[in-house]
Amino acid sequence: MAFLQTNFYSKTLKKLVNFNALLPIDAIEIPGMSEAQKGPMKAIYLLHGYSGNHHDWVCGSKIQELSLKYNVAVFMPSGENSFYLDDTDRGELFGEFVGNELVEFTRKMFHLSDKREDTFIGGYSMGGYGAIRNGIKYSHNFSCIIALSSALIIRNIAGIPVDYKDMMADYKYYNRVFGDLNQLLGSDKDPEALILKSKEENKYIPKIYMACGTEDFLIKENQSYHDFLVSEGIEHTYIEGPGIHNWDFWNEYIEKAILWINE
Repeated sequence: MAFLQTNFYSKTLKKLVNFNALLPIDAIEIPGMSEAQKGPMKAIYLLHGYSGNHHDWVCGSKIQELSLKYNVAVFMPSGENSFYLDDTDRGELFGEFVGNELVEFTRKMFHLSDKREDTFIGGYSMGGYGAIRNGIKYSHNFSCIIALSSALIIRNIAGIPVDYKDMMADYKYYNRVFGDLNQLLGSDKDPEALILKSKEENKYIPKIYMACGTEDFLIKENQSYHDFLVSEGIEHTYIEGPGIHNWDFWNEYIEKAILWINE
């Protein structure tokens, strides 16, 4: 297993950025075990949650073991607290970064498949939202989306007053990250609107794997999006299981999601 920490200049973020990479290129062949697939590798881009960074998946999960076990390259960028959206005022296009630039850069740098069916995006919490939003918006790159305990908070913050504050942030933060909150519903930051637009334009919609803990504070938001996908006839897998918003849950379901990708 090769573990790399890479620094490069991002044109979409206009600064030097870091990402971690796991590359199962040195697997030892053990008698009795299936032989590792040769050729360009499949790749998954995993996004962290609010207040996290590109080290979270490596430090909090068993993703190194899973990368080797399932022979998939894993790339973990830092999205700061951007919800992986484009801030045009500051010139930091995090959506474009994870949806296009990082995919293109890593394909040039590593021996990766350039096929959509071999390329996936996933995340937890804020990263789950980012995976859904950017997986759909940049569906020319991704065939599958993994969304764990996703922060699908669009309807919670749409039209909030200027004195609003919740357990995570306040009006100023949400207004900066999501833009005009009175125009949020129906925009390209709205995962429901993105599905409807994709259907209208007959665009490819990636398969979606959603999982959320039954005791998670975001369970209702995930249930609501599941219900929406059902109503629109969108292919997806939705699972609820015992758990809260923590690594115990994400560790269990990231492996289940990778197995789902390989079905």
